[in-house]
Amino acid sequence: MNNQNLSIKIKDLRNRKGFSQEQLAEESKLSLRTIQRIEKGESTPRGDTLLKLTQALGVTPDDLLEWTDIEDKGYLTLLNLSAMSILIHPLLGIIIPLVMWVLKREKIKFVDDTGKKLISFQITWILTVYTVLIIAFKGAFLPFNFSILNAFFNFITQFSFIGLALLILYLYNIVFIIVNIRKSHKGLKNIYVPAIPFLK
Repeated sequence: MNNQNLSIKIKDLRNRKGFSQEQLAEESKLSLRTIQRIEKGESTPRGDTLLKLTQALGVTPDDLLEWTDIEDKGYLTLLNLSAMSILIHPLLGIIIPLVMWVLKREKIKFVDDTGKKLISFQITWILTVYTVLIIAFKGAFLPFNFSILNAFFNFITQFSFIGLALLILYLYNIVFIIVNIRKSHKGLKNIYVPAIPFLK
């Protein structure tokens, strides 16, 4: 990890703890000048300095040194692919990517950006799907265990505009997932539109 990334991570951890530079210096028993030099990237903490700093921030030296420079296209692909769980239940298309994003958003390059876009897209998509279903059922309450696939097949077999709308929504979602899986393989940024930015 280069000095700049390390200094950004230390400053980020300090802010999350709610510490000022002075408080971190006091907690870590390091001088204020040392903290300032580390956060400016002028100095790299090693040995005892690194140990004192990580103890004050509540992380391990490994956590600090392994942060965010890892590039894992496989994990990004898996993150995008996890959204296919909409085929089992629409809510899984939010829950599984959300768990994967939370676990690795600070450790793997592009996971934070991809996760935010994917989850926001899935929330927007599910709101659209349930709006279509509420219109179809004329505002009737949909139970939590409502099966979208059963409804989907009923609408398709009895052909209706609602069934057609559901088919288009599902295909749209699946196409975006596939396109973004390919983008992840090529190391390109993911694009999910339209998406209300629920996560910033």
